Amino acid sequence: MRFVPKGYGGHRRSPDDVKRDGWQEQGLLAVAIDDHRLTWPERELVRQLGEKLYGQCSRDREVSQ
Repeated sequence: MRFVPKGYGGHRRSPDDVKRDGWQEQGLLAVAIDDHRLTWPERELVRQLGEKLYGQCSRDREVSQ
Protein backbone atom coordinates (compact mmCIF):
# COMPACT_ATOMS: atom_id res chain seq x y z
CA MET A 1 0.00 0.00 0.00
CA ARG A 2 1.33 3.43 -0.91
CA PHE A 3 0.17 6.61 0.83
CA VAL A 4 0.70 10.01 -0.79
CA PRO A 5 -0.22 13.12 1.23
CA LYS A 6 -2.76 15.50 -0.32
CA GLY A 7 -1.08 17.86 -2.76
CA TYR A 8 1.77 15.47 -3.58
CA GLY A 9 1.61 13.31 -6.66
CA GLY A 10 -1.24 12.92 -9.05
CA HIS A 11 -1.95 15.34 -11.89
CA ARG A 12 0.06 18.54 -12.02
CA ARG A 13 -1.53 21.53 -13.75
CA SER A 14 0.40 23.30 -16.49
CA PRO A 15 1.54 26.89 -15.88
CA ASP A 16 -1.00 28.12 -18.44
CA ASP A 17 -3.80 26.29 -16.57
CA VAL A 18 -2.74 27.99 -13.33
CA LYS A 19 -2.67 31.40 -15.05
CA ARG A 20 -6.08 30.82 -16.66
CA ASP A 21 -7.64 29.74 -13.36
CA GLY A 22 -6.09 32.73 -11.57
CA TRP A 23 -7.63 35.08 -14.11
CA GLN A 24 -11.06 33.44 -14.18
CA GLU A 25 -11.39 32.85 -10.44
CA GLN A 26 -9.55 35.79 -8.85
CA GLY A 27 -9.01 38.41 -11.56
CA LEU A 28 -5.22 37.97 -11.37
CA LEU A 29 -3.21 38.22 -14.56
CA ALA A 30 0.24 36.66 -14.98
CA VAL A 31 1.84 37.48 -18.32
CA ALA A 32 5.38 36.80 -19.50
CA ILE A 33 6.85 39.87 -21.17
CA ASP A 34 8.16 37.70 -24.00
CA ASP A 35 4.97 35.66 -24.61
CA HIS A 36 4.94 34.89 -28.33
CA ARG A 37 1.13 35.18 -28.48
CA LEU A 38 1.33 38.94 -27.87
CA THR A 39 2.04 41.62 -30.45
CA TRP A 40 4.81 44.14 -29.84
CA PRO A 41 2.40 46.87 -28.60
CA GLU A 42 0.80 44.36 -26.19
CA ARG A 43 4.22 43.29 -24.84
CA GLU A 44 5.20 46.95 -24.42
CA LEU A 45 1.99 47.62 -22.48
CA VAL A 46 2.72 44.65 -20.19
CA ARG A 47 6.29 45.93 -19.66
CA GLN A 48 5.09 49.45 -18.84
CA LEU A 49 2.43 48.16 -16.42
CA GLY A 50 5.00 45.94 -14.70
CA GLU A 51 7.44 48.82 -14.30
CA LYS A 52 4.74 51.14 -12.99
CA LEU A 53 3.51 48.64 -10.39
CA TYR A 54 6.73 46.84 -9.41
CA GLY A 55 9.75 48.74 -10.76
CA GLN A 56 12.21 47.77 -13.46
CA CYS A 57 12.57 44.09 -14.37
CA SER A 58 15.93 42.54 -13.44
CA ARG A 59 16.24 41.28 -17.04
CA ASP A 60 15.94 44.86 -18.30
CA ARG A 61 18.62 46.04 -15.86
CA GLU A 62 21.06 43.41 -17.15
CA VAL A 63 20.52 44.47 -20.77
CA SER A 64 20.93 48.22 -20.08
CA GLN A 65 24.23 47.81 -18.16
